[in-house]
Amino acid sequence: MPPAFGGLIIRSTKTDNSGKGLYMDFRDKRGMKTTLPGHRTHRHTRAFTLVEVLVVVLILLVLTYVALPAYITEVYIARQGSANANARQLASVVQAKAITIGSYDTTLTDYTTDMGGAIPNNPCTATTTGFGITISGNQCRVAASTGSSCGTWTPITYVLGYSGE
Repeated sequence: MPPAFGGLIIRSTKTDNSGKGLYMDFRDKRGMKTTLPGHRTHRHTRAFTLVEVLVVVLILLVLTYVALPAYITEVYIARQGSANANARQLASVVQAKAITIGSYDTTLTDYTTDMGGAIPNNPCTATTTGFGITISGNQCRVAASTGSSCGTWTPITYVLGYSGE
């Protein structure tokens, strides 16, 4: 008689060439196939079908198609705001130095020490030289360069006035 386990009869159903059992078949006292508690009746685990994978990929593509343009727009807006803020900071330093020395200076590197040791980076040009300082009469204009990584935009021009007195 085959060995019993909790009322179940265990017997080998398949053998290899050596005659040893490879798979066990569990049957109750009536001879009906059954499983041990906590065991599956089949050996293969369930996998995703091709249709399920394609549906997930399609959903991800639609989300990317909708979200990516909005994300790129927000990145451009953030870079433009940062470039304008850096230009405003530079304009403040240009005005302060003009009051101190009595005239405007268009050389960007002359403001390095006044800016705390470094000219701020213009994220639209990815350089520290991405700012323009122009002088006309007793007015000075400071603006960020548009660059190529901020989309199409018009930077704010900060107009400074100094009477020289």
